Amino acid sequence: MAGRAPSGDWLAMARRIEGFGFSTLLVPDTRHTLSPFAAIAAASAVTTSLRFSPFVLSAPNWTPGQLVRETATATELTGGRFELGIGAGRPDAATDADEFGRPFGTPGERLAQVEQAIAAIRAQPNVPPILMAAGGTRALRLAATQADIIALGVPPKTTEDSVRSRVAEIREYAGARFDELEIGINLLTVGSELPQEAARRFGFELGDVPPDTPAVLPGTVDEMVATLQRRREELGISYVAVGEAHAEALAPVVERLSGT
Repeated sequence: MAGRAPSGDWLAMARRIEGFGFSTLLVPDTRHTLSPFAAIAAASAVTTSLRFSPFVLSAPNWTPGQLVRETATATELTGGRFELGIGAGRPDAATDADEFGRPFGTPGERLAQVEQAIAAIRAQPNVPPILMAAGGTRALRLAATQADIIALGVPPKTTEDSVRSRVAEIREYAGARFDELEIGINLLTVGSELPQEAARRFGFELGDVPPDTPAVLPGTVDEMVATLQRRREELGISYVAVGEAHAEALAPVVERLSGT
């Protein structure tokens, strides 16, 4: 859920998402959206089973010391229903860093910040699950050895074969811990329509997207369930993220797959 909302609406939306059966509410880390830790704390107070994660914190905007404190607080206030999501910063995150008065750094410097942050969190008691967004080889290697959940940072037109190659790369880096990992993908759309914002941001129509890309989930409820089950078996994708605009459409699928 990315939109700004009055507090009452935000809390009502969190309860609605929990009612749909989703496991985790993801909150972005941008200057245009709600502060993720405050939003998570508020939403956790009106829910009972829903988990929460910033999706994902841009490492340049946070020092390891800040993240240790915020993570410990969020873990406590949510009753352990917190996952730490972190990454080296999406392509347009440099503008956020500039507004926050923080240096954005080179890709290598930002990845080092991610590594430092994860190490600081791992050194604390009550370590929550750590989700890391990763796309390039160096990031995938770090995520495979240090994260619990890997959110694949791949372009929307990426095919299943390309995702399969990324997963094989993760398997090589992870070694014996591969079976403990969850691998995630972002759904761009559910059903037959591409959200206007997504079309504007990525510059294409739904018809331009390869039919075998994991970024889209077309079909009936039965077909969507079968597709997600196949992707889990063939590609190893078990953590599926979707924008709030598609939450209601995906709810019947969530109900069918919950606990499987």
